[in-house]
Amino acid sequence: MEKVPMTAAGYSAMMDEVKHLKAVERPRIIRAIEEARSHGDLSENAEYHAAKEAQGWNEARVAELEDKISRADVIDVSKLSGDTVMFGAKVTLVDEDTEAKVVYQIVGDVEADVKKGRISISSPISRAIIGKKKGDSVEVMTPGGGKSYEIQKVSWG
Repeated sequence: MEKVPMTAAGYSAMMDEVKHLKAVERPRIIRAIEEARSHGDLSENAEYHAAKEAQGWNEARVAELEDKISRADVIDVSKLSGDTVMFGAKVTLVDEDTEAKVVYQIVGDVEADVKKGRISISSPISRAIIGKKKGDSVEVMTPGGGKSYEIQKVSWG
């Protein structure tokens, strides 16, 4: 069984989502199914079918999250240090063509969110910078073509 790397914050967020789905969404959906059943003929009852679909989605999401939680390899980023890029690092990159700066934290697949500056360890950029140090230049093949970056800073926490 393959381990799923994640930060402590990512693990906590998944646990919170599972608790919410089980304690809030599951009872709400059950009530919706019961109410729809009380309306009679289920074959033409759109509310019933919508509630059953929501129930299926909810249970599938719970199962998916519980699977990832059971395989979690929680890495405490606050205990990491050094100047080499690895899981959990916050890396400041400078685009060598445009001089634009971006800051990314390398996190697990389940907690990646580019808009919040968190990129997956399996992303092209992460794969290119893992093991590199401040001052190194890297070539990254992205869906939009090749990019050159210089690693300006590596920080933790």
